[in-house]
Amino acid sequence: QVQLVESGGGLAQAGDSLRLSCAASGRTSSQYNLGWFRQAPGKERELVARFSRVGGSTYYADSVKGRFTISRDNAKNTVYLQMNSLKPEDTAVYYCAARSGLSWEYWGQGTQVTVSS
Repeated sequence: QVQLVESGGGLAQAGDSLRLSCAASGRTSSQYNLGWFRQAPGKERELVARFSRVGGSTYYADSVKGRFTISRDNAKNTVYLQMNSLKPEDTAVYYCAARSGLSWEYWGQGTQVTVSS
């Protein structure tokens, strides 16, 4: 079992950058696939970025490709989402998640990101 706690959200203007952090505790996360989701009110939760199962390859939603970067610091048990060139459409609650199999099993509490024009 893994506990995930997000931080780094807040208010930004279009074009700004933010870096979200997700601190993992409890069971080591090394065997888990990690990713970032987001959900805006009235919309379904969507996968924003994730690490590939093996090899460090990454996936990004089309809407954030070229702007967002997922990374991790294993020594700190922390995963990051660097968000550049923010747009108002990026406004959402962002969640860190982890899975050991097919399903995303563990979730953080979420952190609000609001981007104004």
